Amino acid sequence: MNRREFLQTAAGVGAALGLANGAAAAGTGMFISLNNTLLNGKVQWPEFARLAAKVGYGGTDINLAGAMKEGLDATKALLAETKLRPSYTNLPVNATRGDEDAFQKGMETLEDQVKFAAAIGCSRMMVVMPPATQTPKEELRQTLKRRFEAVGAVLSKHNLRCGFEFLGPLQFRQRAPHEFIWQMNEMVDFAKECGPSFGVVLDVWHWYHSGATLQDIRRAGNSRIVLLHLSDAAKQPPEDVRDNQRLMAGEGVIDLVGIFKTLREMGWEGSVSPEPLGRIPKEMSAEDGAKLGLETAQAVMRKAGIDV
Repeated sequence: MNRREFLQTAAGVGAALGLANGAAAAGTGMFISLNNTLLNGKVQWPEFARLAAKVGYGGTDINLAGAMKEGLDATKALLAETKLRPSYTNLPVNATRGDEDAFQKGMETLEDQVKFAAAIGCSRMMVVMPPATQTPKEELRQTLKRRFEAVGAVLSKHNLRCGFEFLGPLQFRQRAPHEFIWQMNEMVDFAKECGPSFGVVLDVWHWYHSGATLQDIRRAGNSRIVLLHLSDAAKQPPEDVRDNQRLMAGEGVIDLVGIFKTLREMGWEGSVSPEPLGRIPKEMSAEDGAKLGLETAQAVMRKAGIDV
């Protein structure tokens, strides 16, 4: 299936693209970044970045291991050549899982990794947080707070920030006996406890399935929203929701226009990475997947008055 065939069969996406054409929009500090979900793993770094530029993205998610393998000078030259803004990379130390020895071993290389990210202009990282755990909540909370305070000391030296991604769907909270943090407000509060280098990932799929509101976004404020993951959702009972059932932006029921209008009014600046897990057909080419992610994101953002 190519992009044209996909649009013909996905009425919601086609409508979103069609309705966007006449919308008046203004530029902001937001930019759309290529995410690997759109490519189904078909293109690796550094060709990944070149594809982002070819399709018309303003930025690229960073494969830190791949970039470091290419080297600092080569990566800086690549980003300059493609005129792409780095969006974020994953926090390279395992702070949320594993024993203390594994965490401390990861900390040994964190300084060099953070220094490299800063040198290529990538000032944001993210980590997925456990929504449920085998460890009682308060015990895990204290362990993670201590670990992230140590991580934050490294991040702050190089002016990097890290977003905690909370996982909203019920399926994740049922995998272990003890619920951990899965709602936006509590995750923002935990980020504040960990220090000024931390905030949250505003993944709109998890925002929606955790029952968050536009007021929760305002409450977080610009400094605590590190980056944004974009997708959409069908209306389903909570027990039926699965993480790989996401839709393209504009295809479902999430109030994406409301989210982007709120962020625009707040003056938020940062990357928007389309992440429609499970929606891109496996037979679709990487380039068509990238184009579909870009076009659907642009359509929704233009409806909110944002030109990207």
